[in-house]
Amino acid sequence: MLAATVLAGTAGVIAATTSPAQAAAGCRVDYTVSSSWPGGFGASVAVTNLGDSLTGWRLSWTFTAGQTVTQLWNGSVSQSGGQVTVTNASYNATIPAGGSAAFGFNGATTGSNPAPAAFTLNGVACTGAPATPTPTGSSATPTPTGSSATPTPTASSATPTPTPSTSAPAGLPCDLYAAGGTPCVAAHSTTRALSAGYAGALYQVRRSSDNTTRDIGVVSRGGAANAATQDSFCAGTSCVITVIYDQSGRGNNLGYQGPGGIGGADTAAGATRESVAVGGNKVYSLYINPGNSYWRNGSATGIPTGSAPEGIYMVTSGTHVNGGCCFDYGNSETTRRADGAGAMDAIYFGTSCWFGGCSGSGPWIQADLEYGLYPGGSSSWNPNQRAFTSKFVTAMLKNNGTSRFALKGSNAQSGSLTTLWDGALPRGYSPMRKQGAIILGSGGDCCIDNTNQSIGTFYEGAMVAGYPSDATESAVQANIVAAGYR
Repeated sequence: MLAATVLAGTAGVIAATTSPAQAAAGCRVDYTVSSSWPGGFGASVAVTNLGDSLTGWRLSWTFTAGQTVTQLWNGSVSQSGGQVTVTNASYNATIPAGGSAAFGFNGATTGSNPAPAAFTLNGVACTGAPATPTPTGSSATPTPTGSSATPTPTASSATPTPTPSTSAPAGLPCDLYAAGGTPCVAAHSTTRALSAGYAGALYQVRRSSDNTTRDIGVVSRGGAANAATQDSFCAGTSCVITVIYDQSGRGNNLGYQGPGGIGGADTAAGATRESVAVGGNKVYSLYINPGNSYWRNGSATGIPTGSAPEGIYMVTSGTHVNGGCCFDYGNSETTRRADGAGAMDAIYFGTSCWFGGCSGSGPWIQADLEYGLYPGGSSSWNPNQRAFTSKFVTAMLKNNGTSRFALKGSNAQSGSLTTLWDGALPRGYSPMRKQGAIILGSGGDCCIDNTNQSIGTFYEGAMVAGYPSDATESAVQANIVAAGYR
């Protein structure tokens, strides 16, 4: 059975495949229309593998009302008439048993926009249950005690009998976003892995004694940063953080904006300015002071551009802030210049009251959309805004690119998210004109020949393709709380 969720009256379809020699033994597709506008829509698709591990996939479906896919991320697409096929990207080709892969797309419509009625994964119909073993299906036939995998005639096909809780996503932020159909396209942290399978480097340090560098990884797959490696390498000298590696597989690594980095007037942040604990493990933060900032042009490596929807979160601190411009994390200009309203879509956290009329002294979670820090849907103060002064703060922003954005925040050690704004974009920002660079620690018109004036702390964060659901964001917040920042 196809599990489909259609929102905002729009529909979209997406497809994926494995190599032709490898058939899927069963699958489920969760399809969500995340946004719509006259003549177009955005959609996200999550494909769950209910059979043996796949090392390549191809998802197919048919549009029945003349819809076309105009932009797709986390896969490649071909379309002939109404027939659409989406094939995996290199970095999401493997779907383990019980695991899932996700992609998103924008589409065009000429009228109605019905959701696809059926999907096939590598030629096998996605019914929400393992496929019935057919001709000589010994490789896919669940002969031994197949009762648990045998599709019973009760149409509870939406009920995943083969316990999808065995899926690779173990509840870390990027796993949760992917399961929700809005996969991470950039994920950064100096404190921990952001997906259960990540075992690579988190960041790079450079020591002053001999200018050599060392990558700092995790203590175990999906675990906390290995601070002992940094402590040993930096003993007796000072170190700075030169690179924060991207954990999404897109290569969106952030370099510092200064000589020896990606070029510019800033310097790298000190590597040992603040240590905290995650799950009882000592880790270090990225502790930004004026003159420190990081950047990457991700416009060709998956960061949403133009009016494509996106979501962002970060864990920061309410005790290390100022009103300087601008402690941001998110989508920014590839030119590193202020290129106009809507050229940015980044989370701001600090005490700046850009348009005046603020209530209290902050710090606040706002949206840096270029030409202003927006507390809500206009330059007027949003009465639902509130200060977040706790040691650890979760900040979230999502923007469908055409009509709507939302701001949320919480204490990162306890509690659920508070919605600060969920409504229309400010006048002049529809559609958005995002350029697809990534900024961390400064505003968009920094820092080629000027320096960052803000201070702030960054522990972790990610950018995702698509418009995350409230349920997904709540799950991410629950995981952050469970991580045990202290």
